[in-house]
Amino acid sequence: MKRQDILFVDGYNMIGAWPQLSNLKDQDEIAAARDLLLFELSNYRKYRDISVFVVFDAQFVPGISNTYEEYEVQVVFTQEGETADTYIEREVAKFINPLNRVVVATSDAAEQWLIFQRGALRQSADELLMEINYAKVQIQSDVKQHYNQALRRRSPWKLEQLEMLDQLRFDMENSEDQTKK
Repeated sequence: MKRQDILFVDGYNMIGAWPQLSNLKDQDEIAAARDLLLFELSNYRKYRDISVFVVFDAQFVPGISNTYEEYEVQVVFTQEGETADTYIEREVAKFINPLNRVVVATSDAAEQWLIFQRGALRQSADELLMEINYAKVQIQSDVKQHYNQALRRRSPWKLEQLEMLDQLRFDMENSEDQTKK
């Protein structure tokens, strides 16, 4: 059996805490905020090879109880009157075992302590955002490294020469920016 990493996310908690999503919410673009959250978590899920469950409570979508997959992320809208916290507490218990690493992302302190007592790890909204941003940097680095390796295989240039050319291009771009000001 293989160890599995599982992330449960309180969706509206992230929307309220992440600046870009909060701005969308403030502009009454809650659907766009949900979609952007799912997109960001999908990229993170793919890079980290984890299972992600995003739970939205009936606060903004009353009367809908639904579970579906979007961008390879499990999306749950709880029943009306059921909070995301209640749903997460119930579902996390099903995944707690020695082979799983279960993390719950929420900034609700009471929920964090309850989840921790049940055996899951806790992560605040800010910590998850930092982790996602760090993963983005790693992805860019991996892509650049892959591109550079492919370029080196087909190029007569040495790595040092390519780095010097890259620095020259960077310097030229900066000098152009300075002359425009």
